Amino acid sequence: MRRTILLALAVAGALAVGGCAARTTASEAAGPAAQAAPAHQHAAAAPSAGAGGGQLADQLAKARLATGRYVTSLHRAKADGYQILTRMIPDMGYHFLNPAIQGFDVRKPPILVYQRHGRSWQLGALEWVFPEKPATPPLPGATYGSFGAACHYKDGTFVFADTQDQCARRSPQTGAAFNFWHPDLVTLHVWLWFHNPDGLYSGTNPLVRPFNQG
Repeated sequence: MRRTILLALAVAGALAVGGCAARTTASEAAGPAAQAAPAHQHAAAAPSAGAGGGQLADQLAKARLATGRYVTSLHRAKADGYQILTRMIPDMGYHFLNPAIQGFDVRKPPILVYQRHGRSWQLGALEWVFPEKPATPPLPGATYGSFGAACHYKDGTFVFADTQDQCARRSPQTGAAFNFWHPDLVTLHVWLWFHNPDGLYSGTNPLVRPFNQG
């Protein structure tokens, strides 16, 4: 269990999302829509096109080459070690975490964010997480979000909790087995595969809204 937690927290230096998200009770988090609003908080600022523009383009090109095989194949992502982290978070997506990925590498995102429509899955964003805001942005112009301390369960349900001791052994929503707990985290979303009018680094995307019930 400790190894699972450490691996999850080590994704880019930690697990899955600067600032502290609002908390919610288990009953308030009963469904995906209820979980979404307090889970992630993000600035919607777009990256500036300054001297780092060329560097950012190069980094994004590397990310596309590395993750193109996952764009319409959640099956491939799962085969490569990604497992469900959250169910659908409105205006964002389903999050899938690979706990074996550590450190920041633009070619190896620890989290893939998918949108679902029926039986079809579309990769929208890549995500990295940190225990605190990086002193130097890993990508030019990066802005951050947050994910409050939470207990995560095997089926993607989660409940906010300040400490692991507060985590039930089974999901209060579904009865799924406990997976891991993480403290408050800082997140970096990159909307590489789905256009976001609110900006490359915005946590939410208004164009994803049609998939909220997918």
